Amino acid sequence: MKKRDSFICIFALAVALVLTLTALYPVAVEAGSWGLSFPAAGQPPVGNATVQELKKLDAVYVGDTEKKTLYLTFDAGYENGYTAKILDVLKAHDVPAAFFLVGSYLERNPELVKRMVDEGHLVGNHTAHHPDMSKISDLSAFGKELQQVEDSYRTITGQEMEKYYRPPQGIYSKDNLTMAKELGYKTVFWSLAYVDWNNDSQPTREAAMDKLMGRIHNGAVILLHSTSKTNSEILDEFLTALEGQGYTFAALPELFAQNPGE
Repeated sequence: MKKRDSFICIFALAVALVLTLTALYPVAVEAGSWGLSFPAAGQPPVGNATVQELKKLDAVYVGDTEKKTLYLTFDAGYENGYTAKILDVLKAHDVPAAFFLVGSYLERNPELVKRMVDEGHLVGNHTAHHPDMSKISDLSAFGKELQQVEDSYRTITGQEMEKYYRPPQGIYSKDNLTMAKELGYKTVFWSLAYVDWNNDSQPTREAAMDKLMGRIHNGAVILLHSTSKTNSEILDEFLTALEGQGYTFAALPELFAQNPGE
């Protein structure tokens, strides 16, 4: 056997061993940035922590991998002129989405927030100032970052905010997730995302579609940024392609109601 072939065999065995050990010994929830590895196209990714470990903290990153149900989410720290178009497409496809918003977004764009709510979308909490929440060890300080967003939402909509939280930049710790749970929040990570947030280097339509469609899987929690010009341009095509493959979309409450991992 050639050295190259021998190396490939050894590498494949090592990967298989890692996946087996991950299944047998669930990864604990540790501090860090949320990350994913994709073992195979069309299959759910492996996260930094398992579904079971996250569930103990009222957190999720993927839904039922036996069902062709998807969950569409958007993050936004500011308005870049594309949200209205995104909402138009969602309305045309009758797709529910969740928008995780930073405090200043609500303060500066109340009409868009009202439209999100009026059209049946969920507005989630992305904190008041988008800090590294893993550095906040005090429950009161942690809660203040979330409370300010709740207050703005109440002022704008006249309603209480549903308690769904996404850590800024995906940075988290077990203590943070515990504090979020103590405050009544459910934490939403993701199982599908791509580099769409850099306004100075937006991906082409082709690159974006290839990246997203190549990693779509049952139960995917999709993270997009509504600040992305490319996302606003491909969203109709993306949703049409997914619907053509038999996927349907559900709201976040259904993601938690299904008890993933049991």
